[in-house]
Amino acid sequence: MNWLDRFHRWRKQRLLRHMRIPIGLWEQVSHEALACYHLSSHELHRLRELASLFLQRKSFSGAGGLVLDDRIRALISAEACLLILDLDLDYFDGWREIIVYPGSFVVEREQQDAIGLVHKQRAVLGGEAWGRGPVILARDDAQSGVQVHGESPSVILHEFAHKLDMLNGAANGMPPLHSDMNRHDWTRIFNHAYEQLRVRIDQQLSTDIDPYAAENPAEFFAVLSEAFFRLPIQLHHDHPDLYDQLRLFYRQDPLQRCMKNT
Repeated sequence: MNWLDRFHRWRKQRLLRHMRIPIGLWEQVSHEALACYHLSSHELHRLRELASLFLQRKSFSGAGGLVLDDRIRALISAEACLLILDLDLDYFDGWREIIVYPGSFVVEREQQDAIGLVHKQRAVLGGEAWGRGPVILARDDAQSGVQVHGESPSVILHEFAHKLDMLNGAANGMPPLHSDMNRHDWTRIFNHAYEQLRVRIDQQLSTDIDPYAAENPAEFFAVLSEAFFRLPIQLHHDHPDLYDQLRLFYRQDPLQRCMKNT
């Protein structure tokens, strides 16, 4: 270990000694929001450290008159860091701000139609992630157990999955894969499942993936990331190939966690 590594390790331990999420608050968040993930005590310990460091790196601000409390900060940090529990906090580098509204918020966008005309459209959102900019969340939608669209159960996981997707540039459903992963396999499996979903929706058939995932490949990845952590048994049963690709990317196996607790 060189001197720079030793310095970073010393700084990390110093921050954790003085700024770790208080145990009482952490137990509250663990019992209310994290219980569904079936994390072991060792995993919860590591997640508490990651979330504590995340809180020090990021700037939280309330919007629309919201005054943020420590619980919502801890909840957002914990669920965001669950995505990178076996990766690294550096996956969330390059941006700083998290903005939280009390409820769903309205955005206005320009959209070009098939003949080239540009129209302004208003959308009501529970969350949004901007490239190198902030993550924006609605506190009411970020509460444990709230379903923002269809069966997708975590706007926090969803928006921070977009942030991972954006590490390669614009969100396109292709986060930076690890060296032991096969880009061809990822592309083939995800594209096939995405096109199948779109066909079923066009034919007005039922789907085992939240229809919101058919919006575009970026939403497909974000919705599948939610399902990977929150609905691993269902995802593995219905789409074992998708599950395996996400297991390789996140370096976690939520299915095994669930099986140990059943």
